[in-house]
Amino acid sequence: MPNRIEELKIFLAETPQDPFLKYALTMEYKKEGDKEKTLAGFLDLVTNHPDYVGTYYHYAKYLETLQEKEQALKIYQEGMEVAQRVRNRHAYGELVSAYNLARGIDEDDWDD
Repeated sequence: MPNRIEELKIFLAETPQDPFLKYALTMEYKKEGDKEKTLAGFLDLVTNHPDYVGTYYHYAKYLETLQEKEQALKIYQEGMEVAQRVRNRHAYGELVSAYNLARGIDEDDWDD
């Protein structure tokens, strides 16, 4: 019985331009700790499927775990632009919150 990565590769062979399958495979690589394939997957998604808005949050969070704060902030910003363009308010709100948190601005600070 094939593992999850093998299954996703089979599905991708059938529909190679499916951004959800590419995203799922990237997240499996992330789960396994394969930094090279994870970064390659995220890069492919933002390059070839820029409107797949779910990518940006997870890509930037991953970059934060790698101590790549400036690059993470850039990816959050790109994601916010995409979310606005595709009118995905929920994703936009999540990206703004994560961006501000990465910059050291906590939403609780807004009440002061």
